[in-house]
Amino acid sequence: MSFRKKNVVLGSSARGPAREPITPKQEVLPPAGVRSSPLDGRPTTSTGTASLDQLLAGYAGLPLGSSLLVEESGTTDFAGVLLRYYAAEGLVQGHQVHVLGPSEAWKGELPGLGKASGSRRSKPISGSGEKMKIAWRYEGLGNDADQEVKSDPKNSSEAFCHTFDLGKRLQPSDIKGELHATPSMAAMGWVQPQGSVSSSPLDTFIANVSTKLEASPPGIIHRILVPSLLSPALYGSSVCRPADALQFLHKLRALLRHHCGRLTAIISLSTSLFPRSTGFTRWMELLCDGTFEMLPLPRKVHMQPNIKSEDVVQGMLKVHSLPVYNERGGGLEGHSSRENLSFRLSSSSGLIFKPFVLPPLLDEEEDKGAKDDRKKGEKLDF
Repeated sequence: MSFRKKNVVLGSSARGPAREPITPKQEVLPPAGVRSSPLDGRPTTSTGTASLDQLLAGYAGLPLGSSLLVEESGTTDFAGVLLRYYAAEGLVQGHQVHVLGPSEAWKGELPGLGKASGSRRSKPISGSGEKMKIAWRYEGLGNDADQEVKSDPKNSSEAFCHTFDLGKRLQPSDIKGELHATPSMAAMGWVQPQGSVSSSPLDTFIANVSTKLEASPPGIIHRILVPSLLSPALYGSSVCRPADALQFLHKLRALLRHHCGRLTAIISLSTSLFPRSTGFTRWMELLCDGTFEMLPLPRKVHMQPNIKSEDVVQGMLKVHSLPVYNERGGGLEGHSSRENLSFRLSSSSGLIFKPFVLPPLLDEEEDKGAKDDRKKGEKLDF
């Protein structure tokens, strides 16, 4: 009868090679201001307007590597406000913001952080010196819980979309990114008097953005803003040529496809200068991934006392195209394009896009209308 130890596995040598300890995989956190889309996991970034993020084909944000064209008719500048929110969100998140047209002083016109953004910031965690005011046997358990909260990287993440206030200005302490401006007015002398033509400001802007992208680390997100493209007030008559604009959009599209995980762009265009019926505007819509059209409504001087400020509609929104990346049609694209969408601008809440619903007819107005009809009927009786 043989005896052997119970803790020795049969067929294995006691002096075999030691196994290497399995090291846990470290989670790679996305850059600041970037999160995965709930639709297909594609990385997205916020436009600075929460209601607009929900309209972007169900991705809950603007997918990286895509561009938006915002068209607006009339003399209002709602599209310019949308671009300011987009730039302010990028600077707060630590992104590199490239703007064509304005100068560096344009940074002083960006809206500041609202109250909701300040409340979203993570509160300081209590130090290890604080103790739980319960039984002594649970004191160590409380300290372990505090250590787990400190080591959790998800709790240190900031808000995906901040709230901005138009009545305030973005403070230098809140700016984590950089603004790179290419002023078009300074570049209006690109046609030299001797006859030798230098590079266009549109080409100069593309070259500057390409250089910044190549020099920056892979985890840095870049944003491109082109407010009021080909507007004579910003670019001058010598630059407002459709042929140059189409070449500019082709080069911008190539940059977006080459740096699909680091770059987004938003362009605004006045349809009063370039209507959608022209071939130039249609080509611009084809070269951009998404197209929105903002139609401001005539402003009413006297507001009705029974209408709330939340029900006031300042314009209508038409969704012509959205970024579509899968066979399901981009999630909510079919619903968004069929609904009648409206928007309003508030100094504290920003731009709010929502379905347009006619307000219900009040009982007092019905009674007044019935009385007027009765009076007219009595006058007609002979």
